[in-house]
Amino acid sequence: MPFAFFFLESEGFAGLKKGIRARVLETVVMLLLLASLILGIVWVASALIDKDAASMESLYDLWEFYLPYLYSCISLMGCLLLLLCTPVGLSRMFTVMGQLLVKPTILEDLDEHIYIISLEEEALQRRLNGLSSSLEYSIMELEQELENVKTLKAKLERRKKASAWERNLVYPAVMVLLLIETSISVLLVACNILCLLVDETAMPKGTRGPGIGHASLSTFGFVGAALEIILIFYLMVSSVVGFYSLRFFGNFTPKKDDTTMTKIIGNCVSILVLSSALPVMSRTLGITRFDLLGDFGRFNWLGNFYIVLSYNLLFAIVTTLCLVRKFTSAVREELFKALGLHKLHLSNTSRDSETTKPSANGHQKAL
Repeated sequence: MPFAFFFLESEGFAGLKKGIRARVLETVVMLLLLASLILGIVWVASALIDKDAASMESLYDLWEFYLPYLYSCISLMGCLLLLLCTPVGLSRMFTVMGQLLVKPTILEDLDEHIYIISLEEEALQRRLNGLSSSLEYSIMELEQELENVKTLKAKLERRKKASAWERNLVYPAVMVLLLIETSISVLLVACNILCLLVDETAMPKGTRGPGIGHASLSTFGFVGAALEIILIFYLMVSSVVGFYSLRFFGNFTPKKDDTTMTKIIGNCVSILVLSSALPVMSRTLGITRFDLLGDFGRFNWLGNFYIVLSYNLLFAIVTTLCLVRKFTSAVREELFKALGLHKLHLSNTSRDSETTKPSANGHQKAL
């Protein structure tokens, strides 16, 4: 990933013939400088934080100690990022699956909705044909509104064409399955918190399983192991969904025919950091007891009781708050409407929408 980024930004050193060879040479030099910079920063930081001789000697052995130590820092940052992404993704998964699946039709006439949308589409099309080409702003607004109406009409037609079992069985079953998986994840984290408080062997550092094939790592045997695998994959998907749902990383979302190579590299780096931290997070939260990373138990921060306990508590609390906020949003909106507080939030937006709404003759309505 660093090579790809520096290669895109390189132009070749001054005085050399422009071409691929000059760009590769500049990229290699930049990578060597970056490696020296990181090595020096980690060396100085290790000397300032831990002044014993063992920490200094560990940096002399590049392959056995320095690279695992650097990987430990990267995985720690990834775990902190997962602490933000996963709870948001667990609550966001219900909305994402609701957009992908067809919702049940309860006391709703789809034919009437499609008829109304068709009339609105025809009206917008006539207004668009009647406007002159000089009113570019109004034309762009009408085209955007017409595109939204067509998208809504396509969704309604898809709901109408869906079979009865797809509307009335698949959607509730998927929602119940997501709720069960999320509840089991939170319960496992809560149980792990209790185990950390009463048993020192629950710490992720230094715990070794019996090995693959010798004994089951789960108390429930094959069923428990299969459940752990499903939960880990569920957390993986939720973390990716939560990552792109955060406002800070919202611009990272790839778009068709509109994604630069730099943004693609940024997405790859983000996914790699999340994937490298996922096994550490699964073991820290007590989702599984399997040593997913081999020697990751040597990481120093995994042996700190307060860090591990705080990580579990924050994950459980943030996930619970996100789920409560998700499932009580409709109730809160109704309470705001009953108390009249919704006017404080919608007054500006409704006023702006009225002032910019074009009329039939192409002029804007004024208050």
